[in-house]
Amino acid sequence: MKILHVAPSFYPATLWGGPIWSTKAICDGIHAAAGMELRVLTTDAASSNWDDRIEPADLPYPVHYAHRIAGHSVAPGLLARLAGAMRWADMVHLTATYNFPTLPVLMIARLLGRPVVWSPRGALQATEEWDAAPRKRAKMFFAQAAQALRPERTVLHTTSPAEAASSVRHLPGIETAVIPNCVSIPDISSRPERGEGLRLMYLGRLHPKKGLDLLFDAMADLPHHVTLDVYGTGDADYVAGLQRRATKRIQLHGHADGATKARAFAKADIFILPSFSENFGIAVAEALAHAVPVITTQHTPWQGLDHHGCGRCIDLGRSDLAATITALANADLRQLGMNGRAWMQRDFTPTAMAAAFVRLYQGLLLPAERQVLA
Repeated sequence: MKILHVAPSFYPATLWGGPIWSTKAICDGIHAAAGMELRVLTTDAASSNWDDRIEPADLPYPVHYAHRIAGHSVAPGLLARLAGAMRWADMVHLTATYNFPTLPVLMIARLLGRPVVWSPRGALQATEEWDAAPRKRAKMFFAQAAQALRPERTVLHTTSPAEAASSVRHLPGIETAVIPNCVSIPDISSRPERGEGLRLMYLGRLHPKKGLDLLFDAMADLPHHVTLDVYGTGDADYVAGLQRRATKRIQLHGHADGATKARAFAKADIFILPSFSENFGIAVAEALAHAVPVITTQHTPWQGLDHHGCGRCIDLGRSDLAATITALANADLRQLGMNGRAWMQRDFTPTAMAAAFVRLYQGLLLPAERQVLA
């Protein structure tokens, strides 16, 4: 089976955050699956800075990085290659929402009769759930255009039931498939013992949707032995505002990747994601895989934290974040962390995720194959 994956940005463009890692994990898994041939069409955009370009990665499957000339992902070279690449493919997997490739992919797929798996990566959900989401009216018209252009055989891939429910309100009648992201399980044998004090950690995109202002507010109500390390990048003006609020107890470290990210998890006692909208939150899974307990919100799909004994999932409207941090700090953090790690090892493996996508692709192609045989 020939799979074309189209995305506005791709590994190693990790400055874009969690979706880059999860999209690469999907492609790695599909490439490794028996009977699958994969190609990726994307841009060389490394971040929102127009002149920030990635160096193409050495990957075991072909990836074409078209040159971005404007915006997030405006790349004429991607458009020029699109029709030919889609003719080659049996199936198209689209990772994008309010981006340059989305509407052309849906339109050409309809014209060529190619089925599409569409991963919106939480964008439709955020527009639906987050009151402060920008350009809501324009996004509504974009969704209407996508609904009109998409082929009949389109399945919306979501990472949680909550994302599916929110997303289909923008695309009535579309079929959905819930396949959670996966996480790699690192070696934590050299993880140091807890020291004095309490070290909180946030990692991800620096954006108002993530609730960082609430976390900074909570720090003012916590004792002086509590510190916060913030990792990530975002809009320059918003990051500057966070830097003005930073104190000796709050440090902004910028982008963290690879060994730097592993060291950040190793020294953290609790991971915090106070987000207003999250389709998955790959950093939560990464923290749990590193045996770090998590506090997040009911606007994320991590309600299982309490059930699995590895953190708290709170209602921002009813719960005090500082009080939740204090209460969790008094628990057995090591045991909570190991509970979370066991959960990730059991339910969020790359093998299980890749197998689910193979089944999804095969199911989408079967109706067309039966029609040809008839």
